[in-house]
Amino acid sequence: MNPVSKVEGRAYPLGRANVDTDVIIAADHLKTIQRAGLGAHAFGSIRAEPGNVFDDPAYAGAPILIAGDNFGCGSSREHAAWALTDMGIRAVIAPGFSDIFSGNAFKNGILTVKLDQAAIDHLMAVAQEHSLCVDLDTMTVTSPLQDRFTFELDPFRRECLLGGKDEIALTLASESAIEAYERRTGT
Repeated sequence: MNPVSKVEGRAYPLGRANVDTDVIIAADHLKTIQRAGLGAHAFGSIRAEPGNVFDDPAYAGAPILIAGDNFGCGSSREHAAWALTDMGIRAVIAPGFSDIFSGNAFKNGILTVKLDQAAIDHLMAVAQEHSLCVDLDTMTVTSPLQDRFTFELDPFRRECLLGGKDEIALTLASESAIEAYERRTGT
């Protein structure tokens, strides 16, 4: 996993509440264990709508997504996080997230930022014309208009994201202790 310190750039101003994992990536794209290529199918049902934000060239390659409450609800498919990562999204800002999606996002290096609805509404308007910066070091979301919103994140998740450490890296950090245990127990 790549370390996450700052995510800067344009933000897709989606703003919809209750976007479930079926909307993020449809079930017919779950037959793969390959992460590459899923981004092209992300938000397929929304992309079918005329004038949708994902096909607007102004937001092409945006690393940030602004969503509504309960983002990532529905099934536990990790493919949703894979699709967002493949799209280039490194941070999602919303009033709330499904617990399972939040965990999958974290495990795939996506920063989930909870802000209240008033902040979301303001950032949706700002994102129409301006870039945003999500700074994990200072735990803030800022804009060129001098906006500054603070957020909280579990300290363990914060340190893992800053260090780029997923579950495998955390286990490997204890490799010598694991080997010593195996020698002692004969396993």
